[in-house]
Amino acid sequence: MASTPSFSGILFGAAYYSEYQPAGTLERDLDLMKEAGFTVIRVGESVWSTWEPREGVFELDWLQPVLDGALKRGIRVILGTPTYAVPPWLQRRHPEIAAESATRVRNSWGARQEMDQSEPAYRFYAERIVRKVVARYAHHPAVIGYQVDNEPGFQLPHNEQTFQRFVEWLKTRYASVEELNAEWGLVYWSHRLSDWADLWRPDANSVPQYQIEWRRFQATLAVELISWQAEIVREYARPDQFVTTCLSYSRSQISDDEIVTSLDVVAGNPYYKMQNGLETGVELPRPELWWSTGVWALFAWADRAYSSAQSQFLVTETNAQSVGEPWQNHPPYSGQIKQAAFALLARGARMIEYWHWHTLHFGAETYWGGILPHSQVPGRIYREVAELGASIARIGPALDAFEPDADVLMLYSTDTKWSFEAYPPLPSEDGGPNRSAYAHVFDSFYRGLFEAGAQIRVQHVRQFLETAVDELVQRFPVLIAPAIYVADDGTLARLREYAAAGGHLVAGVRTGYGDELARARHAVAPAFLADAAGIDYDEYSNIDVSLAVTGGDELHIEHGAAGTGWLEILRVDDADVLARFSKNEMGAVAAVTSKSFVNGRVTYVATVPNAPLARSIGRWLVPDRASQRWAAHSKVSIATGSTPGAQITFATNWSGKVADIVAPHAVRDIETGEQYSAGTRILLRPRSAILLEAPHAPHPGA
Repeated sequence: MASTPSFSGILFGAAYYSEYQPAGTLERDLDLMKEAGFTVIRVGESVWSTWEPREGVFELDWLQPVLDGALKRGIRVILGTPTYAVPPWLQRRHPEIAAESATRVRNSWGARQEMDQSEPAYRFYAERIVRKVVARYAHHPAVIGYQVDNEPGFQLPHNEQTFQRFVEWLKTRYASVEELNAEWGLVYWSHRLSDWADLWRPDANSVPQYQIEWRRFQATLAVELISWQAEIVREYARPDQFVTTCLSYSRSQISDDEIVTSLDVVAGNPYYKMQNGLETGVELPRPELWWSTGVWALFAWADRAYSSAQSQFLVTETNAQSVGEPWQNHPPYSGQIKQAAFALLARGARMIEYWHWHTLHFGAETYWGGILPHSQVPGRIYREVAELGASIARIGPALDAFEPDADVLMLYSTDTKWSFEAYPPLPSEDGGPNRSAYAHVFDSFYRGLFEAGAQIRVQHVRQFLETAVDELVQRFPVLIAPAIYVADDGTLARLREYAAAGGHLVAGVRTGYGDELARARHAVAPAFLADAAGIDYDEYSNIDVSLAVTGGDELHIEHGAAGTGWLEILRVDDADVLARFSKNEMGAVAAVTSKSFVNGRVTYVATVPNAPLARSIGRWLVPDRASQRWAAHSKVSIATGSTPGAQITFATNWSGKVADIVAPHAVRDIETGEQYSAGTRILLRPRSAILLEAPHAPHPGA
């Protein structure tokens, strides 16, 4: 099971591909890395055809000078297994390994990750190259760990062997086709099966219960791939070496809390838009789910990474400058490289590694900026990376065993995400299905909390169920369950128990409406929670035009607050109505309600809140926030946490103007050693970040 890294300090570096470089640049590259404070590089994961240029012909020695040179300079190495991009000879020899995006529709070659990684032929060759590479370098003293594969779970293969495995998997979950018929409701539209052989392929499936099980099965393939490779690597690895993979959290096969169970440490790849994409209050479109815009979204990625194993994590890739396509060029403003790195450290990162060292001169990612530009003459980006390297060296072991603080726990449902990708409750702007509906609802709450100054811990449903209720209440006095639509009785009962035990449960739309197979429940909504919340509903509606929301004495509502996308027309029993919709012909009145329940409280939010409404809710839920205690400007984020010996505070000015904070107690700047007494005004330069510590914090989360 993945856990906190065993090494001390923060690893800092980049992915390095000497095989992409002209001859004669290795020594210069490594010297520049050393001067920039690099302590780690990742190598080898992208070039199977270099390791094995022809079937059964292995060229393994080319990496030796890289590892030797790194060792000489005190730079450690993470060795990647090259299994995510197959060589052309293998494509030609075994065309059946190509993944089918639909039944009998094979992927074409020419990119990467085109194959079904569960295909037996693929597995044979992949195992052989993994063994060859790892056996060759496992005992090299520079190698501290392994990355197996790369951003797994890229697609949902429809290959025949994959489908037949799906059928066999279903047989382990349903005793007979009669049970499957009943559980999936296959009486509808004459879908009843007489035999397992009757099950149709997923291509044109319209049954939600089929869809959720298909996605759960697909996740097992990614879990199996990574655990299989990890087991192979561990046959050769030294006891002091770790095994990980790098996660892209938007990948379709990924159930991140499950895939990390066979690994030693979590690692992932946050990409984000720089420039105005890292300035609070600026609204920019998010062109791809795998990268983010907004300061809040960078923190959200880090909190998701921490959630995978509830532990510190490694950043295996992140942008040094422009990322994406040739038309997406947004290198950072001065200072943003350090800001972004410190944001990731503030939420639990223990390695910052850029993709990649030098900007490529060929290939699909020619304009994906590296630390060195195309000229390979070190410039502004290199200098700012080197300045960050010096900062990380000064931090040293100060963040060992660091745990970020959390005012609020947010519950994450991968099952609901998958269900909403096929059957979303929200439309897209063009009126079609919004395949990102779950992320939209979840992010609406996260962003509002973050911009209100609250700090968030994310927990998966499985982790939530494994944690004792009393511990949950003690550690997380506020729990938000946004759109927990796919949920079994036990999950909803545990939410109720949490509130009864003294916690403040905040339920969002669609929570308690579906069961574990995405069937609408035969119950008054929200199931298990209606009486505890003092409300119920039958009617709901999409909202084409946002509905203004107003508050009262208890819940002060920010100007511009509104419900978006969806509303539930609540019947209020004995709950207090804290916020109301503007007059509407649907007759929807209550937007936010709250009721005390046994020893705790249940609040219900009957819409998808826009940012002003979500911020208003966040300020009400967490009245005592670190940002207030530090008198932080709205453009300044305060992120806190603790180590066994100190309370840690990250303060970041995300604007292009000078800002300041006021120390609520005595602190020391970890980088400079400067001491500040309580009440001291600390200036923050434009787009700067500082790291402070107090050996004996006077207030939890201060």
